Amino acid sequence: MGSSAKKKKDKKKDFQKPKLKVGRARPKPANFTDTSFKSKAIVLNQQSITTAAPSATSQFAHHISLLTSRTDSQRRDSLSYLTTAIATRPTNAPLPQPVSVLLPKLLPLTLDISNGVRSQLLKLLRALPPKEVEDHIGNVLLWIRAGVTNLAAEIRSSTMDMLAWALDCAGDALVACAGGWVKTLKALIIMQGWPMESSPQAWSSTKTTFGKLGSDGKALAKSLTTMAAFLEAGLRDHRQEPGMQSMSWGWPLNHVEQHMISQRSNCFAYLNLFGPPPDEESQIYEDRGDRQRVFANRFQKPIELGLEAAKQGGGDVGRASARVQKAIRDGMKDFDGLD
Repeated sequence: MGSSAKKKKDKKKDFQKPKLKVGRARPKPANFTDTSFKSKAIVLNQQSITTAAPSATSQFAHHISLLTSRTDSQRRDSLSYLTTAIATRPTNAPLPQPVSVLLPKLLPLTLDISNGVRSQLLKLLRALPPKEVEDHIGNVLLWIRAGVTNLAAEIRSSTMDMLAWALDCAGDALVACAGGWVKTLKALIIMQGWPMESSPQAWSSTKTTFGKLGSDGKALAKSLTTMAAFLEAGLRDHRQEPGMQSMSWGWPLNHVEQHMISQRSNCFAYLNLFGPPPDEESQIYEDRGDRQRVFANRFQKPIELGLEAAKQGGGDVGRASARVQKAIRDGMKDFDGLD
């Protein structure tokens, strides 16, 4: 009984209102903080105050380091700052950082999970000088192939835009670099869901749907349009382009353009004199005839079967399929079929 009476008394304490006596102040709470003091100065430790603002170069380098931030908005804002700094630089002025330093920091964002970061990355890449990107197109293509075969549909769609930019920037160098022709074609075929075998059994076992409406149809049309641009870059006959015809020197100067100094920095790279022995997929195919031969032997039949199935959907997909067929027809019309 004594214990229960004590508990009841303790409970009543919580609900009892204290009686205030005249002339006495109200009791202060337990978490009261005294703010009655006065100070003439506030001292903050570890603060640096300087009148000189950081230079544009240091700010550019700082935003490059922020590209690995864990926050999506921070990565996007840093890409936006870098894009503005590159696009607004004076004419003929060099980049704040060389392309060889920028690309290793930028290319991993190809697989970023944020759509805003990937969109801003594409804007930044388009602001880079194409001539400087051409020397590093092999590294760019490695990340493009990784994005093309990614499981996320949004990343695959963004990567197709990046591949279209690379083709506009340095299409000839892209199809002629190591693995640029065979590996990229193989990745594009896998992206469409087409089997590499041209036998009817392989196609009957593969269930591939082609939507006419919605995001699926738009994504398929975009990928087929980019594939057409890739095939045009690899199978195009440069001799038919304006300004590429042979110069008429007259006898005895015949075929002078074939003996002139090459414009490539490494014109004998296809010989692979000092590198490891490459396989067929990693081979360099600088000659159009070699690309035609590999395409006819390995990829032409599967792509044509896939295009026939895609054309049945009509709409944007059908028009994109017709463009791919035209690129193949124009690029292979003079191929004699000999290895």
